[in-house]
Amino acid sequence: MAHGEVLEFEEYVRTRQDALLRSARRLVPDPVDAQDLLQTALVRTYGRWDGIADKRLADAYLRRVMINTRTEWWRARKLDEVPTEQLPDARVEDSTEQHADRALLMDIMKVLAPKQRSVVVLRHWEQMSTEETAAALGMSAGTVKSTLHRALARLREELESRDQEERGVGALEPGKERERCAA
Repeated sequence: MAHGEVLEFEEYVRTRQDALLRSARRLVPDPVDAQDLLQTALVRTYGRWDGIADKRLADAYLRRVMINTRTEWWRARKLDEVPTEQLPDARVEDSTEQHADRALLMDIMKVLAPKQRSVVVLRHWEQMSTEETAAALGMSAGTVKSTLHRALARLREELESRDQEERGVGALEPGKERERCAA
């Protein structure tokens, strides 16, 4: 890579680092893993920087590299996890409602498959259009829409389940039905 392109890449990283780190943080729940994800994506992008003809698309390219890297990590993970009937309570570090909501959202995002999580992050956090999301993920706009629909339904289901668990609503006594309230 030519010296001018190295300087251009360094300037790009300096100006876009915070936004890219936020994107990485939305893709992986752990802040340290997010930094590792961004660093790995930057290293991979650095080697291909001269191949990006339109530098205005560098963010999209880098996000795609982060998504691919995260997917590689997910596939290579050790499956030491054991499925359980009940999920553990989400631990909230900060007592403010905003941080609690964010922690809950990040926690329930774990139930989504990597493809679903990528679509939700790009559409709702990055506020990309359906077409931009489709281009970034290499899928059709229809696939983005259906994947987003299923992902949001799964998130709603998970939120309702956790809300019921929190309120103590669970199994009913045999032979009794739950009464429905008119709202």
